[in-house]
Amino acid sequence: MALRDLARRRPAEAADYFDAHEAEWTALAGSDPQDAADILEAIDEESAAELMSDLEPGDAADVLEEMHEQAAAEVLEGLSLSDAAAAVTELPPEEAADIVGHLDSGARDAIFDAMEHGRVDEILDILRYPADSAGGLMMPDPATLSTGMSAGEAIEALRRLHEGLENMNYVYVVERDGRLAGVVSFRELVFARPLTALDDVMVTKPVTVRPEADREQVADLIQRYGLLALPVVDARNVLLGIVAIDDVIEAVQREASEDIAAMVGAGVEETIYTPFHRSVLHRLPWTAVNLGTALAVALVVSRFEPIISEVAVLAAYMPVVASVGGNSGAQSQAVVIRAMAVDGVPGGQIRRVLTRSLLIGLVNGFAVGVMSGLIAGGFTHSPRIGLVIALAAQANLVIANLAGSSIPLVLYRLGQDPAMASNIFMTMITDMVGFGGFLAIATVML
Repeated sequence: MALRDLARRRPAEAADYFDAHEAEWTALAGSDPQDAADILEAIDEESAAELMSDLEPGDAADVLEEMHEQAAAEVLEGLSLSDAAAAVTELPPEEAADIVGHLDSGARDAIFDAMEHGRVDEILDILRYPADSAGGLMMPDPATLSTGMSAGEAIEALRRLHEGLENMNYVYVVERDGRLAGVVSFRELVFARPLTALDDVMVTKPVTVRPEADREQVADLIQRYGLLALPVVDARNVLLGIVAIDDVIEAVQREASEDIAAMVGAGVEETIYTPFHRSVLHRLPWTAVNLGTALAVALVVSRFEPIISEVAVLAAYMPVVASVGGNSGAQSQAVVIRAMAVDGVPGGQIRRVLTRSLLIGLVNGFAVGVMSGLIAGGFTHSPRIGLVIALAAQANLVIANLAGSSIPLVLYRLGQDPAMASNIFMTMITDMVGFGGFLAIATVML
């Protein structure tokens, strides 16, 4: 823990320390790969690669598995070809696919050429699918048994298999051609009488998923049926692998962070390890869009120069109206995006969602309008200015709530990510209504 904290505060000093104390580094990596991973992520890439090269392939794989995928890929690029290939070989196929997927094609092919073809084929089978799909998340080669066995024979077979299996919460029963016949929990198998037929204790027609299924669907099925793992099958019901619940949790967390980034126009795959030029390319288009929306707001405001010149105090209260609307819109937006990510929003519920947002906007808008109007009227000693602010706040909160709920739904209908830069468009609307509406009301009433 102390060495990990040292690496975070003074990375260069930590790198020099471990370079001079190789035995301590290898012992740490072997006993606590999580701390070792944190240390490698904190120090520079060249030093991280040097420390990684000091480890045995198995320990190196354990550390790589705990690192952020992109950071792990950068360390792999700094290793010799033989060390990189040895470490990737020791990784579980699904973890190896996640990491090498961040390498450029040349580096990835070079590592694959130095590995056994059988291991490479397992990784390539996973890389065929998108990283956020069931196929991209699955662990190949789950615990399987053949139909026709007894419980005693099944347990004996599992004893011979256990060293090569990572997940044995469930045992999958397959036909000779690999088609999934059923599933039995390891607990049920252990407590079954030895001569009981495996077919009698297994669950037939288990819940399955196709490899192309999105991680949201996988997470929904695991949550709905209370599963610890979900079998992945092809069109012929042949068992391809399983998605474990811990991988689903990690994927859902990743999706949540991507949604947060997408809402403000950052790249959904961008992390602190992303090369700066990629970050620039991810962000620049949406920054340009944001510039366009800001200029549109400025154009609206410029139309009301006469009233601003006549009643200069209005300039001080414009941001107040826009700010409360923006905050309220962001709340509605977050609720809808979360609902779409977890359960989806059925078409029949859209009217109810929008009506609910309208009512919230009306009630909150009335309360905020009264408070802001009284405060502004008291400060300016002008009841009319207070009334202008109250009406503008009321209108902006109503529009903001509708916009926050509507924009994700519209983006979804257009086939886009509901979170994709929705915050930019929502801010544009609330600023236009906040500034423009406020000044329009002021023009009429003052």
